[in-house]
Amino acid sequence: MCVWLVRVQLSDPVTLNQSHPIGHIEQVTMSEPSKLRLHVGDLLKRFGSQRSISEAISLDDLSVGATRVPADAEIAIQLQLERISEGIVARGAVSARWASECARCLQPASGPMFISVDELFESEAVAGETYPLEGEILDLEPLIRDALVLELPQAPMCRVDCEGLCPECGIDRNLQTCTCAPEHLDPRWAALQSLDLDQ
Repeated sequence: MCVWLVRVQLSDPVTLNQSHPIGHIEQVTMSEPSKLRLHVGDLLKRFGSQRSISEAISLDDLSVGATRVPADAEIAIQLQLERISEGIVARGAVSARWASECARCLQPASGPMFISVDELFESEAVAGETYPLEGEILDLEPLIRDALVLELPQAPMCRVDCEGLCPECGIDRNLQTCTCAPEHLDPRWAALQSLDLDQ
């Protein structure tokens, strides 16, 4: 959203005439109202009243280490708001894609996230447990941020069977083979090789 702002500079208001410019006009960009700040006065009037929320947005500063949701990535929101005795509950799903570098081979990696949410907004929010309801305004942004950041992988991989880099020569074992000797295993840990950790 843009507005036009006129700046007036009057150096001598008494002798001002057409030869004295009265100012200049510049374009000022105003931020759009957040789609995530909702007026819920209608919901608060009646227990059981509901509202569906379906939005596609983008947010910046969503990261854990090198793993992030890109600032221009689409975040899909599908929520149902419902008035209950404690306040308003938001149930539904948030989805987006994360981007990072593979923890094994250091190549670019990305993947989808699909998070189910079921959170309460109330007038006297409990830190870490519920979200604040500011009069008749409900701000979904903290909920969306928390849901996405908590789901970001801390050890992202480009694929499940990534071979990673050779610890001896450093080649990407997904692309090449090398003649480096196998890694030496500490005999104290040898018994762990027989364990199937995927079960």
